[in-house]
Amino acid sequence: MRFETKHLPLDADGYAPDGSEVRVLVELRGAGMAHFTLPPGAVSRAVTHRTVEELWYILAGRGRMWRKQGDEEEIVPLGPDICLSIPLGTHFQFRNDGEDDLEIIIATFPPWPGPTEAVPVPGPWQPTTADDQ
Repeated sequence: MRFETKHLPLDADGYAPDGSEVRVLVELRGAGMAHFTLPPGAVSRAVTHRTVEELWYILAGRGRMWRKQGDEEEIVPLGPDICLSIPLGTHFQFRNDGEDDLEIIIATFPPWPGPTEAVPVPGPWQPTTADDQ
Protein backbone atom coordinates (compact mmCIF):
# COMPACT_ATOMS: atom_id res chain seq x y z
CA MET A 1 0.00 0.00 0.00
CA ARG A 2 1.07 3.57 -0.63
CA PHE A 3 1.11 6.19 2.08
CA GLU A 4 -1.80 8.60 2.02
CA THR A 5 -2.59 12.15 3.13
CA LYS A 6 -6.14 13.47 3.19
CA HIS A 7 -8.04 16.49 4.52
CA LEU A 8 -11.39 16.02 6.22
CA PRO A 9 -13.93 16.13 3.34
CA LEU A 10 -16.53 18.92 3.43
CA ASP A 11 -19.26 16.58 2.18
CA ALA A 12 -20.19 13.28 3.79
CA ASP A 13 -19.50 10.03 1.94
CA GLY A 14 -22.80 8.65 3.23
CA TYR A 15 -24.27 7.17 6.38
CA ALA A 16 -23.03 4.44 8.70
CA PRO A 17 -25.36 1.51 9.44
CA ASP A 18 -26.16 3.15 12.81
CA GLY A 19 -27.43 6.26 10.97
CA SER A 20 -24.56 8.65 11.70
CA GLU A 21 -22.99 10.68 8.88
CA VAL A 22 -19.57 9.37 7.77
CA ARG A 23 -16.56 10.87 6.02
CA VAL A 24 -14.01 8.24 5.07
CA LEU A 25 -10.43 9.22 5.89
CA VAL A 26 -7.46 6.88 5.39
CA GLU A 27 -6.81 3.17 5.74
CA LEU A 28 -4.07 0.55 5.84
CA ARG A 29 -4.26 -3.21 5.45
CA GLY A 30 -5.06 -3.67 9.15
CA ALA A 31 -7.10 -0.56 10.01
CA GLY A 32 -9.30 2.21 8.68
CA MET A 33 -10.21 5.69 9.97
CA ALA A 34 -13.31 7.83 9.48
CA HIS A 35 -15.02 10.93 10.88
CA PHE A 36 -18.61 10.53 12.10
CA THR A 37 -21.22 13.15 12.95
CA LEU A 38 -24.50 12.78 14.84
CA PRO A 39 -26.66 15.94 14.93
CA PRO A 40 -28.14 17.46 18.10
CA GLY A 41 -30.99 15.41 19.56
CA ALA A 42 -30.26 12.38 17.34
CA VAL A 43 -30.05 8.79 18.57
CA SER A 44 -28.23 6.14 16.52
CA ARG A 45 -29.51 2.67 15.80
CA ALA A 46 -28.14 -0.03 18.13
CA VAL A 47 -25.78 -2.44 16.34
CA THR A 48 -23.04 -5.01 16.81
CA HIS A 49 -20.27 -5.86 14.34
CA ARG A 50 -19.51 -9.21 12.72
CA THR A 51 -15.70 -8.82 12.33
CA VAL A 52 -14.64 -5.25 13.20
CA GLU A 53 -13.41 -3.74 16.46
CA GLU A 54 -13.32 0.04 16.91
CA LEU A 55 -11.50 2.76 18.84
CA TRP A 56 -13.40 6.05 19.26
CA TYR A 57 -12.10 9.56 20.00
CA ILE A 58 -14.71 12.27 20.65
CA LEU A 59 -13.74 15.58 19.03
CA ALA A 60 -16.77 17.74 19.89
CA GLY A 61 -20.28 17.64 21.28
CA ARG A 62 -21.93 15.89 24.21
CA GLY A 63 -23.82 12.65 24.47
CA ARG A 64 -23.95 9.13 25.87
CA MET A 65 -22.77 5.70 24.75
CA TRP A 66 -24.44 2.41 25.72
CA ARG A 67 -22.30 -0.73 25.47
CA LYS A 68 -23.23 -4.31 26.30
CA GLN A 69 -21.11 -7.44 26.18
CA GLY A 70 -22.70 -10.57 27.65
CA ASP A 71 -23.94 -9.68 31.15
CA GLU A 72 -21.80 -6.52 31.35
CA GLU A 73 -23.59 -3.30 30.41
CA GLU A 74 -22.90 0.41 30.89
CA ILE A 75 -23.82 3.90 29.76
CA VAL A 76 -20.96 6.42 29.71
CA PRO A 77 -20.89 10.16 28.95
CA LEU A 78 -19.38 11.33 25.66
CA GLY A 79 -17.56 14.64 25.32
CA PRO A 80 -14.39 16.15 23.90
CA ASP A 81 -11.21 14.13 24.51
CA ILE A 82 -13.05 10.97 25.65
CA CYS A 83 -11.69 7.74 24.14
CA LEU A 84 -13.45 4.38 24.21
CA SER A 85 -13.30 0.93 22.69
CA ILE A 86 -15.87 -1.25 20.97
CA PRO A 87 -14.49 -4.82 21.22
CA LEU A 88 -15.76 -7.45 18.80
CA GLY A 89 -19.26 -8.63 19.71
CA THR A 90 -20.17 -5.52 21.72
CA HIS A 91 -23.71 -4.19 21.30
CA PHE A 92 -23.68 -0.38 21.25
CA GLN A 93 -25.78 2.70 20.67
CA PHE A 94 -25.01 6.40 21.09
CA ARG A 95 -26.92 9.63 21.30
CA ASN A 96 -26.29 13.35 21.04
CA ASP A 97 -27.60 15.15 24.13
CA GLY A 98 -25.98 18.50 23.31
CA GLU A 99 -26.73 21.54 21.18
CA ASP A 100 -23.87 20.96 18.72
CA ASP A 101 -22.93 18.09 16.42
CA LEU A 102 -21.35 15.08 18.14
CA GLU A 103 -18.12 14.57 16.15
CA ILE A 104 -16.10 11.38 16.45
CA ILE A 105 -12.96 9.92 14.89
CA ILE A 106 -13.25 6.13 14.69
CA ALA A 107 -10.51 3.66 13.80
CA THR A 108 -11.68 0.21 12.68
CA PHE A 109 -9.64 -2.99 12.91
CA PRO A 110 -9.62 -4.36 10.20
CA PRO A 111 -10.83 -1.73 7.70
CA TRP A 112 -14.61 -1.52 7.27
CA PRO A 113 -15.62 -4.44 5.01
CA GLY A 114 -18.99 -3.17 3.79
CA PRO A 115 -22.72 -2.78 4.42
CA THR A 116 -23.33 -6.27 5.89
CA GLU A 117 -20.83 -5.73 8.74
CA ALA A 118 -23.26 -4.14 11.22
CA VAL A 119 -26.12 -6.19 12.65
CA PRO A 120 -29.12 -4.48 14.33
CA VAL A 121 -29.64 -5.29 18.02
CA PRO A 122 -32.07 -4.04 20.69
CA GLY A 123 -30.82 -0.92 22.47
CA PRO A 124 -31.95 1.21 25.40
CA TRP A 125 -33.17 4.20 23.34
CA GLN A 126 -35.55 4.68 20.43
CA PRO A 127 -33.41 5.57 17.38
CA THR A 128 -34.17 8.78 15.52
CA THR A 129 -31.99 8.19 12.45
CA ALA A 130 -33.88 7.36 9.26
CA ASP A 131 -34.03 3.71 8.18
CA ASP A 132 -33.40 4.62 4.55
CA GLN A 133 -30.01 6.28 5.11
